[in-house]
Amino acid sequence: MNETGTFPGPREAPGRVMLPPEEYARSVPKSTGFACVFFTDRQDRPVQLRATYSRTHPWQFPGGTMDHGERPWETARRECREETGIEVPGPPRLLASVFGPPGPDWPFSTSGCVFDGGRLTDDQIRAIVLDPDEHDAVRALSLEEWYPLMPPQDFARLEAVMTARLTGTAAYFDAWGWGDA
Repeated sequence: MNETGTFPGPREAPGRVMLPPEEYARSVPKSTGFACVFFTDRQDRPVQLRATYSRTHPWQFPGGTMDHGERPWETARRECREETGIEVPGPPRLLASVFGPPGPDWPFSTSGCVFDGGRLTDDQIRAIVLDPDEHDAVRALSLEEWYPLMPPQDFARLEAVMTARLTGTAAYFDAWGWGDA
């Protein structure tokens, strides 16, 4: 607060000059945002979709990249509806915040939210309609069964999200990335 009792404006701060917004935006790291929904079946086995477009990350939660102006919960609901046909009711319950650094094949960091979609019945799982351009299978498996099907970092994320669901404490997971391991 300055001597007049107000806060400095966007281009002034005590002892320094603030950059114009456009110049500041060019100077900071860029990141993409994503949001997804985590489901289990009635036996608490995680439900995942097999991606047709990624050998590095074959099994995924329904979700995807945020559109401009979209909030994470809106993204999670939209992507889930597009990828499975499931309408996720609210209110949102955050299970995990996920961060991935830039990698050799992707120049941006990624930040995402994993929301709890609840438990699906066998009928709801059978009724999932996959977009064949994105996914070709849906499975509900125990953690032990998922382990050999996923890269270690993806399994660690799955395990962190499952722990968050079971404990009620949101996870912070920053070991996810674009690499093969």
